[in-house]
Amino acid sequence: MSPKDLENLQHEVASLAKRQGDLEDVVLEVMERREAAQERVTELTGRVESVQAKVNDALSRRDAATVVIDDEVATVTKEREVVAASIPADLIKLYDKLRAQSGGVGAARLYQRRCEGCQLELNITEVNEVRAAAADAVVRCENCRRILVRTPESGL
Repeated sequence: MSPKDLENLQHEVASLAKRQGDLEDVVLEVMERREAAQERVTELTGRVESVQAKVNDALSRRDAATVVIDDEVATVTKEREVVAASIPADLIKLYDKLRAQSGGVGAARLYQRRCEGCQLELNITEVNEVRAAAADAVVRCENCRRILVRTPESGL
């Protein structure tokens, strides 16, 4: 082998050694990034599991509340049927019509001269009309048109 070939070979060995060092640095960097990514995956997996546990708990509580509400609805529906049977049909018809028009509330308590349906206080003329009405007369709020339910707290 000639000195020129030997020199070229040494230069190539040095070049390959440098290239090998560069590649080893890249491999180390990739391994570090992979390790950091794996740690992040582990952290996020834990967070997902924690959130999923909270979701499952909320779903369980929701389902339990739904059962309670459904039972309550069934009970109230039966009670309503019993009470509705004792009320004149024309009054039930009026109530149902008002309920459909007023967001589900067809009657409201008159409390201290205030309709609890629309939250407005009756003026003195309206109060006098309600006072003058017979105890079994159907009176309605002039503002929201709901049936007013008079109680001892009505302020009349």
